Amino acid sequence: MADHLEASVTLPSDPASVSAARAYVVGTLAEWGLPADTEVSDTVRLIISELATNAVQHTFGQSPTFRVDVELDRDEHLRVGVTDSHPRFPRRLPAAVQQDNGRGLAIIRWLTAECGGRLRIRPTREGGKTISVELPWAVPAQPVTAAGQQEP
Repeated sequence: MADHLEASVTLPSDPASVSAARAYVVGTLAEWGLPADTEVSDTVRLIISELATNAVQHTFGQSPTFRVDVELDRDEHLRVGVTDSHPRFPRRLPAAVQQDNGRGLAIIRWLTAECGGRLRIRPTREGGKTISVELPWAVPAQPVTAAGQQEP
């Protein structure tokens, strides 16, 4: 595989774009060798779903679009991120406020840590922000048949 692969898509800040973001990332990862039915793929799907949902719900109409980026470096590190043009960074809410919502970033942090990755939040030159997750890249080995041969 190449030393560096990257893909991105810009979507409207609309609730329907959350599923489009998930499908885009899972499809891209499948092209890069990660089957959609793996635990890693499920984790990335949940992370991108939370990031895209935050970009739609918490920009208060001030970011008409958001961008989803997927990068793979040297078959070692996978980065997925969402960039929007809203200047406010996410912040933790008090526990009482979190009863019905506000847990998205906490879920992302937990999933990222569980996979041995890291979460980054950084400003963009245009005044928005990018929230990205870097995870170790682990493509599962091909299943082995009873005869000891790898399945295609």
